[in-house]
Amino acid sequence: MHSVLPDVEKLCTLLVGKKLIYGNADEVGVVLFGTEDTKNDLTKEVGGYEHVMVFQDSKVVDEHLLNSLKHLPRGTFPGDFLDAIVVGVDMLIKQYRETYKGRKRICLITDALCPIKDSDVGTKEDQVNTIARQIVSFGLKMENIVVRSNLSGEVNKQIADENDHILNLFSKKSSTKTLYVDSPISLRGALKTRNISPVTIFRGDLELSPKMKIKIWVYKKTAEEKFPTLRKYSDKAPSNDKFATHEVKVDYEYKNIEDPSKVVPPEQRIKGYRYGPQVVPISSAEWEIAKFKPEKGVKLLGFTDATNILRHYYMKDGQQTVVVGVLTPNVSEYDNIPDSFYFNVLPFAEDIREFQFPSFNNFPMLWQPNEKQQEAADILVKMLDLAPSGKPETLLPEFTPNPVLECFYRHLELKSNHPDAAVPPLDETLKKITEPDPALLAENNSVIDALHRQFELKENPKLKKSTRRLQQEKPCGSGEGYVDADVADAQVVNSIESKSSVVKVEEIGDLTPVQDFEAMMSRRDSPDWVSKAMKNMKNKIFDLVENSYEGDNYPKAVELLVALRKGCILEQEPKEFDDFLCYLCKFCREKNLSNFCEFLESKELSLISKSEAIDSDVTDNEVGSIHFRTELKLKE
Repeated sequence: MHSVLPDVEKLCTLLVGKKLIYGNADEVGVVLFGTEDTKNDLTKEVGGYEHVMVFQDSKVVDEHLLNSLKHLPRGTFPGDFLDAIVVGVDMLIKQYRETYKGRKRICLITDALCPIKDSDVGTKEDQVNTIARQIVSFGLKMENIVVRSNLSGEVNKQIADENDHILNLFSKKSSTKTLYVDSPISLRGALKTRNISPVTIFRGDLELSPKMKIKIWVYKKTAEEKFPTLRKYSDKAPSNDKFATHEVKVDYEYKNIEDPSKVVPPEQRIKGYRYGPQVVPISSAEWEIAKFKPEKGVKLLGFTDATNILRHYYMKDGQQTVVVGVLTPNVSEYDNIPDSFYFNVLPFAEDIREFQFPSFNNFPMLWQPNEKQQEAADILVKMLDLAPSGKPETLLPEFTPNPVLECFYRHLELKSNHPDAAVPPLDETLKKITEPDPALLAENNSVIDALHRQFELKENPKLKKSTRRLQQEKPCGSGEGYVDADVADAQVVNSIESKSSVVKVEEIGDLTPVQDFEAMMSRRDSPDWVSKAMKNMKNKIFDLVENSYEGDNYPKAVELLVALRKGCILEQEPKEFDDFLCYLCKFCREKNLSNFCEFLESKELSLISKSEAIDSDVTDNEVGSIHFRTELKLKE
């Protein structure tokens, strides 16, 4: 175990560190086996159990235990894990007896490759049965983590098989869970800070028909692991006050806008919800009346072939009131675990947003990959596959820790001892999760080189054209016109460079409004950026038209309208553009700016049709005249 002990030290240190922060009343003890020294009560009382050392008696976690786990002693004797289990069970029984049932936990970490000594009384199976009865009787939980890579020639396979059989007996005779891991990553993810027992979220009937029902229990299979919250701490209490909680309480006061000195009591408050520019007040009583309150239950609607339900149809849980979903059979591999179904929520028609992307086949032939380029790209993708055929899958979710949380706990531990400590570098084990595997890349250098050879990079002289000239060469209408391949290439590269340089644009400026708009639309750190970008662009267009002198701003306004139109199509928001265009034309007619509407018609800028965005209410036959459509919308 010497080769993996550094990873075991990190794992145990992290576990105790979490308990020190979030479960500082938990008690932890440590038993080592295979050590040169022998230190345990059973050796003194009944003899035997050599080379098993109680490294730490079970006590409340503290910094001393945390620091001692960072440097575990290395032993030189074979490790008998069965002796270690007996010593650990004996410690828990003597200290806690039958109290804390279900909360006492033993975790065994071993490679299970050393022989187990024969017992003086009975067989090894008899030993396991006796220990398992004690585990069940005193309400203990046990989990075994077997750290073992592919068995090499130096390993005695007969001993390994016998030990696996013994561990399997524990799983059958008690509530013991055995996991096999083969890397530091899976080892780090195998031992959880706490095991969350499944809780039913529904108990009732599955109605197959009005005359046939089956009793079911529904459990939550997976849940998002939230980032831990840190409580606010107040240092205003006197230092000599031993009973100070240092708790921070936050109170909110609602005041009248007309009279800021007047506080509005709770009974006079009402929630308001935005509807466009207005705020609509809706009381809690009105909400209750409008709520749909169905009877709680699960009903079978019908059957379909599994190929009709694609994986990307599955939705995140948390939908309210009524959901439609799919049940997928899950046949159990164990006799003591019943068969079940996996339930996944499916979208309603209103939840589906069909993003229509142009086909790559529409690009000029110059941009199309040839057969060798396509083959090189396919080979690269297969090389990076985490689940290649014929090989075990790497980075299994159930055995892969969250690197963000791991870094958070590590930094928190450092800050507790050194308040000015900087963020520590990423652990080597976590780098294997967040970065490409260096060994994999080294093994496949030929694949990467082959990809490089298929794609030649050279300077594009057309990039020297000014942005203004490129914009003038773009077609102004909504239709798709032919663009010279070199010019189109320059436009694409310019667009990419502009986006990369303004990734965090938060407002649309006057210098490069189109690029600012595209950068805001492409931001994915918040869902609000799309609506904010559209709103800013509308204001910018409106200002250009309103402040125009003899139409000098009209070309610029049309340029922004084209960008807005394209963005609304991509985001499947045709109504945003159509309504704004109609409102803009109405405003121009009322303010004697009808020449702008005529300018729009000359540029053939139309509303978004249903063929461009499925949610549009404008048919292809009605696109012809923007003047006709805007007049019609105004009448409606």
